[in-house]
Amino acid sequence: MTKSHSNAPEAGPATAPVRSAIVQLLSHMRDGKEIREYLNRFSEVDQERFAVVKVGGAVIEEELDALANALAFLQTVGLAPIVVHGGGPQLDTALSAAGIATERKNGLRVTPPEAIPVLRKTLTDLNVRLVQAVRDAGGRAASIPSGVFEAEIVDEAGLGRVGSPSHIRMDLVAAAARAGQAPILACLGDTADGRLVNVNADAAVRALVHELQPYKVIFLTGTGALLDESGQPISAINLTTDYEDLMRAEWVAGGMRLKMEEIKRLLDDLPLSSSVSITRPDALTKELFTHAGAGTLVRRGENILSISRREMLDEARTRSLITEAFGRAPVADYFDRLGFDHAFVSESYRAAAITSRLDDVVYLDKFAVLDEARGEGLGGAVWRKLVEYAPRLYWRSRADNPVNEFYYAVCHGAVKSGRWIVFWRGEDDLSRIAERVARIAALPPTLEETGSAS
Repeated sequence: MTKSHSNAPEAGPATAPVRSAIVQLLSHMRDGKEIREYLNRFSEVDQERFAVVKVGGAVIEEELDALANALAFLQTVGLAPIVVHGGGPQLDTALSAAGIATERKNGLRVTPPEAIPVLRKTLTDLNVRLVQAVRDAGGRAASIPSGVFEAEIVDEAGLGRVGSPSHIRMDLVAAAARAGQAPILACLGDTADGRLVNVNADAAVRALVHELQPYKVIFLTGTGALLDESGQPISAINLTTDYEDLMRAEWVAGGMRLKMEEIKRLLDDLPLSSSVSITRPDALTKELFTHAGAGTLVRRGENILSISRREMLDEARTRSLITEAFGRAPVADYFDRLGFDHAFVSESYRAAAITSRLDDVVYLDKFAVLDEARGEGLGGAVWRKLVEYAPRLYWRSRADNPVNEFYYAVCHGAVKSGRWIVFWRGEDDLSRIAERVARIAALPPTLEETGSAS
C-alpha cells in the first residue's frame, strides 16, 4: 500500500475484530471517496513517518481491545504507526506493592535507583501485553521496550533516575516498520554509561517527533478530545487563528493549558502538513479516514481573511473554489447579483463563507470548502469566524446536500421548503421566521443548473 514497504508480508484475512473496525469505519462514510483520499495521502509518506501514537497506561488498562483492533485495522491498509506507551497506573500499583512511595515533581515521577527493576518489569510486561493484543486482533507488532531512547539524567539529586532523551536510535524502529509491524515502544531510556532511566512519555514523544517529522501525531485518551467550557468536544483547532484566544480564556486551565502548550510545541517543530489528533481508540479509524473525524484535530493552519469590501475579494479564486466544492460553477453574474456583505476566506482560498444581507439579517450565500480543507479543519475555522461575525444567521441548502448533517448540528432551527432546507441561528423573534424562510426559499439559484446537485 505504501511506497516504503512494498516488500512487507501481505496481511492475512481480516479477523472478526478487524472486520468490525472496517464496518464501523464504513458506517461513518457516505461513500468510499474519503477513505481513498486519506489512504492515497498516507501512502505518500515513508512508513516510519506516518504517525507517532501516544497511549497512556489507563487507556491500555481500560480500552485494550479497542486499541488493538484499531492498530490491527491500520495494518490491513498498509499502515504501521509507531506507538509510545506509558504506564502510570500500573507503575503506581507495582511500586506500592514493592513498598516504594510514588512522588512527582513538576509532573515527573521521582525514580530512586531501587524503583528501576520495578519500572523495567512493569513497563516491559505492559509492552508485551499490548503487542500480544495487537497480534490477537490480527495485526503485527514488534515489542521494543528499550533500546530506542538514549538519555541524559535530568536531576539525579532531586528526581533520581529520570532521563531526558538526547538521541533516538532508529534502527529497531525502522526495521519493524519496514517489516509491516507496528513498533511498540515503552518509555525506558539508557544513559551513555549504560544505566536504565525513566523517560517521561511526553518527552519521549517530543523526541520521536523531532527526529521523524511524522505526518500525524495521535494522542489516545479516555475523553477522546479536547473539551470546551461546557464539556463538549472541540472538533478542530487552527493554531494560527485560535491559539491566543484559547490561552486567554479562563476555562482553559490546568491540564488543558498544558496540553495546548505541548501540542503547539510539537507542531512548531513539524512541517505545515503535519497535524495532531486527540481521540479514543475505538474512534481512531474515523478520526484518520473521515473529514468529520472523531475527536480534536489540531493544525498550525493558516490565517482566515476577513473581507468587508468586494474589491478585496479575489473573485477568480473564489469562483474556482465554489466550482470545485459544489461540482458546479456559479452563475455568470454571481458576484453582481450577490449584494456582497462579507467574506471569510482561508489564505489558500480552499475554504470560504460568503454573506449578503436580508434587511437586518446576515444571509450565508455560500459556504464552500474543499474536501482536503475539511480534513485539515479549515472549514471549521471559517465557520467559527462566521458565527462570531453573525450571531443571527440564515442560510439554505438543497435537501440532498451531504453537508446537511453538519448544518443540522450547528443550527438552532430548520424548515424544509420545496427543494430547500432553510436553517437559522440566533433568531430571537420567532414571528419573523416564516416570512424569512419563504423569502429565502424563493431566491433564484446561484449555481449553474448542470452537473450534480449540491
